[in-house]
Amino acid sequence: MRRIDYPAPSPEVRGSILFLGGRGDFYEKYLETFSHWQSRGWQVSAIDWRGQAGSGRLGADAVTGHVRDFADWVDDLTAFWAEWQAGREPPHILAGHSMGAHLALRAVAEGKVDPDALVLVAPMLGIGRLPPALMHAVARMMTRIGDPRRPAWKWSEKPGEPPASRAALLTHDIGRYEDELWWRSERPELVMGPGSWGWVERAYASMRGLAANGVLENVRIPVLVMGAKADKLVAWPAIAAAAARLPNADLVAFGDEASHEILREADPVREKALDAIDRFLDRVAPRR
Repeated sequence: MRRIDYPAPSPEVRGSILFLGGRGDFYEKYLETFSHWQSRGWQVSAIDWRGQAGSGRLGADAVTGHVRDFADWVDDLTAFWAEWQAGREPPHILAGHSMGAHLALRAVAEGKVDPDALVLVAPMLGIGRLPPALMHAVARMMTRIGDPRRPAWKWSEKPGEPPASRAALLTHDIGRYEDELWWRSERPELVMGPGSWGWVERAYASMRGLAANGVLENVRIPVLVMGAKADKLVAWPAIAAAAARLPNADLVAFGDEASHEILREADPVREKALDAIDRFLDRVAPRR
C-alpha cells in the first residue's frame, strides 16, 4: 500500500489525521488539503488502496478497478491503522472521501479502528436512484454471466483518456480538475478507469451491510458528514439518512454549487468545507 506522510510544522503537534481517498483516487489529488491541515498543526498521512493508484492492480487489465471483497480493504485499513496510530500524536482522526469515507465508516462500525473522530466527505453510502436490493441483484447476475473483473461501464471513446463529461461530475474548478490530469500524465501508474462488475457487486453488498438496522447506531464517536445534494456519483438521500442515524453526527450540506469532489471544488465551496472540518475538530478533538 502506497503512503505519504506529512510531518507537523512545529514541535507542538495538534494531532494526527489519516486520509483515505475514493475509488480511482490517488493521494496527489489532495496535497492542497494536506498542506492546509499541516498548517494547522496536524500530522497528515494518506494511503492508496490495494489495487488502485500506486498500489498496483487486481483486475484483468491495467486500468479497471477490481477487488475481491471490500472486507479486504477493511482488513488493510485495520492493519495500517494499528501501525500508524502507534506512531502518531493523539488525537487520531480518520477522514475519507467517497469510497474511502465508506470504508472508514465501515471499519469504525465493525470495531476495527478506534479514531477519536471521523470526517466523511461525500461518503459512498448509496449509488443511483433505484432500490439497492434491485441494483445489487443485477450486479450479482453480471458477475455470474462473465468475468467479474471486466469493466462495468464504458470509459471513453478514446482509449486511455477520461470521458469529456467526467469533469462536470467531479468539480466546478477546471484548474483542480486539470491538476488531476497532470498527475495522470506525469505518473501513468496512477491512471484508473471504470470499476469492474465485481467491484460494483461488492460495493452494493457493503453499502447494504452498513445500512442494516443497528449498524450505524453503534458508531458513538463524533462524526462530521459532508455531502452535495447535486452529487451525481453518490446518493445524497443515503448520506442524509445515514447522518440522521448516527448518534453523534453533524451534517453539512451543499447545493448546486458543489459536485462530488468537495475538497477539490472552487474556492468558496472548498474553503467552507475546510472551515467546517477545522471547527468540528477543534470542538470534538481538542489537544490532549
